[in-house]
Amino acid sequence: MICFPNAKINLGLHITAKRKDGYHEIETCMVPIPLYDALEMIVENKTVFDTSGLSIPGEEKDNLILKALKLIRKDFSDLPQVHIHLHKNIPMGAGLGGGSADGAFALTLMNRLFDLYLDDFILEDYASQLGSDCPFFIENKPKVATGRGEILEKVEVGLKGDYLVLVKPPVHIGTKEAYAGVTPKSPELDLKSILKDKTLWKEKLVNDFEKSIFPNHPQLAEIKQQIYDMGAYYAAMSGSGSTLFGLFKESPKEVEWPENYFSFQGIL
Repeated sequence: MICFPNAKINLGLHITAKRKDGYHEIETCMVPIPLYDALEMIVENKTVFDTSGLSIPGEEKDNLILKALKLIRKDFSDLPQVHIHLHKNIPMGAGLGGGSADGAFALTLMNRLFDLYLDDFILEDYASQLGSDCPFFIENKPKVATGRGEILEKVEVGLKGDYLVLVKPPVHIGTKEAYAGVTPKSPELDLKSILKDKTLWKEKLVNDFEKSIFPNHPQLAEIKQQIYDMGAYYAAMSGSGSTLFGLFKESPKEVEWPENYFSFQGIL
């Protein structure tokens, strides 16, 4: 059985408070986008996990797909062994949620493969144990996320038919760096109110990480401006970066980015 985990972008991202557990309170709107990995599971006589496509750094035991399998097996101990293959196409450490999507889609794939009949709210509970972004990918629809990112509320964003451009330079931004320059504060305007009016997005729909990250990586600010120069009505960094995205009403002209950049263009 096969599925296709997709990436996401963030429309606005506010860091609103520091929590006692070390996490931060956030407010953001996450939107699924048509950039995909491929994940396959086949019942076998032993569990095997292999990959193709982009290389995946880190130890295998830390992969969210295997963590999802371990979570499910904890409650369903008689599940058969599986051969898992992941073809990685979504760049990692890019603010696109590719790893989170893989973990969440692994849960929904096992739910179908093993006929577990688990409701979405139960799958979201499992997903929250994998990571803050993971519950979003269970229903996989535009949501305003608060708390650590696990409290989700449906929202209409009116992007259907708009064009999307993604650009990721070879820049890595660690979590420590991303949060180092951020001072948590309540946003001046309500995110849901801003989302209702696209004419406000360019000036009011803000990713708080940009203020601290752009001075350290000026090429990110330059890419954002290039995307606006292409005709985008809105451009921003997704998550804690380093992917910049642009939204367009009309198909933008093709741009030749440097060979070591990741770029993508699609329709929402």
